[in-house]
Amino acid sequence: MSAVEVVLLVLLLVVVLLIAGGLAVNARRYRAEARTLGGAVLAADQALAEAHAEDKGWDRAIMEAAARDAFTARAPREPIHELHLVQVVDRPGTEQDEAVFRVVTPGGEQDVRLGRQDGAWVAR
Repeated sequence: MSAVEVVLLVLLLVVVLLIAGGLAVNARRYRAEARTLGGAVLAADQALAEAHAEDKGWDRAIMEAAARDAFTARAPREPIHELHLVQVVDRPGTEQDEAVFRVVTPGGEQDVRLGRQDGAWVAR
């Protein structure tokens, strides 16, 4: 093996190691950003849904009470840690309105969909 071949082999090895290291660092940074971005997206969705509901004059306390009642009827022994308004669907007419709450419990997360019936919020 000549000296030129040895130098080329060492350079090739250095380039391969740099590429592998760059890919590893990029993957680690991507995973870290994905974790923080998920929370930010959920917070933005919740803020948007709340603003939409307030704009339509919907009473948040009444909606939350209906969501808690609907979830308790579905899972009576599951304690609710957090309740997030994540979606508001405002169709023409009040009977077509919908709201989706995300319920956080020790066992995970579940969505509760509410609709209007005779002016009251009920589970759908």
